[in-house]
Amino acid sequence: MKGIVKIALAAAMVAGVAAEPHSHNHNHFHRHRAVKRQDQSPVEKRDIVYVTEVVEGPVVTKFVLDGEVVDEEEAKKGIEEGLFAVVGSTKPSFSAPPAVYSTSIATTSSTAKGGQFFEQKATSTSSAPPPPATTAAKSSTSSGGSGVDREFRNGEEPCSTFPEEYGALPVPWLKTEGWVTIMRVRSWIPGVKFDNIQVPVSGGCEKGDMCSYACPPGYQKTQWPEKEQGATGQSVGGLWCNDQGMLELTRPEYRTICAPGAGGVFIRNELSGTAALCRTDYPGSEAMTIPLETFPGGTYPVTNPLSSTGYIWEGARTTAQYYLNNKDVALEDACVWDSKPFPDRAGNWAPTNIGVGKDDSGITYLSIFPNAPTSHAILDYDVEIEGDISGECWLRNGQYSGSNGCTVGIIDGGEATIVLKERS
Repeated sequence: MKGIVKIALAAAMVAGVAAEPHSHNHNHFHRHRAVKRQDQSPVEKRDIVYVTEVVEGPVVTKFVLDGEVVDEEEAKKGIEEGLFAVVGSTKPSFSAPPAVYSTSIATTSSTAKGGQFFEQKATSTSSAPPPPATTAAKSSTSSGGSGVDREFRNGEEPCSTFPEEYGALPVPWLKTEGWVTIMRVRSWIPGVKFDNIQVPVSGGCEKGDMCSYACPPGYQKTQWPEKEQGATGQSVGGLWCNDQGMLELTRPEYRTICAPGAGGVFIRNELSGTAALCRTDYPGSEAMTIPLETFPGGTYPVTNPLSSTGYIWEGARTTAQYYLNNKDVALEDACVWDSKPFPDRAGNWAPTNIGVGKDDSGITYLSIFPNAPTSHAILDYDVEIEGDISGECWLRNGQYSGSNGCTVGIIDGGEATIVLKERS
């Protein structure tokens, strides 16, 4: 039997998500959801929602069942015993400090308001691929993406076949046949939001599913229904499995299912071991399941989303958030929500977040910040941003260059590299 969880959000989030892109004052909020597996006890077939709100003020944690607050210990016990499955969070908790500008970085305000929330809790027509890695890099995530520029045969590919030949990157450890999120919405009606979403935790893409996928480093998915999203704030993304069991584009104006980001951002591993960088599947389950495994000596492109053409969440533009895990944590233990071997320092509890996105004015914003208040773990190596940047941004021996992290701007046409270094 396939494991299924049902999304039933029980709390509305109210927070300022608009920010002037030039100041990069991100007002973030964070929502975790843990919901009852439908294949558990027949006596307790109810839905539970675990919500964590983080705004400019105190953290409020609620466990809600059928509209009523549930005892915290009871809810946590259910999570620990596997009665509840964590399916994602919505927005991150951290308000990144504003970028420090030099005279080389433009500071004019864009007219666009950006909900630059470096989302946490998962994107354009084919064009030139991202800049190549500066060092030939071995990566276990390089097996996909060979057909990344191939136009998708809309309505002609069976849902039972993962679209790897079109560049999609399979993620086998999630046990959903390569997909990173499957949302069972049953029907897709233009203009009507989805109000009965179930999330299978095993099995493949079937009729009535929105099926989300990963793309290779430097690329991001292009497909999500722009008007039809979750009725209570859930993000929904991927290809649609129609009544004939065939995959359909959800943004048919974009003929490839993966497209390059804005480019200009890389990550270089100067460590003695591997380091996993995991992006949230957004729109989708919003869990940190998009993988990039970095190897010693390797340099890799980091997908830099262009906010003006990216996913819009309830009127707010979005950027990307990545989870940086400790050295030598394997992808299958890092790029998941719950990491069984490292329950307090990997997956959703990874020590450090990286945020990136390019705004309408042409500036890419790049942040390093602690995964607080979710995690108390300390990254076991140093991180520093180098390149054509507006100031300094680093993490050394567990301390950031800013009090709560740091943000720098990259001038349009410039490049920056996130360098992973052994502790000095």
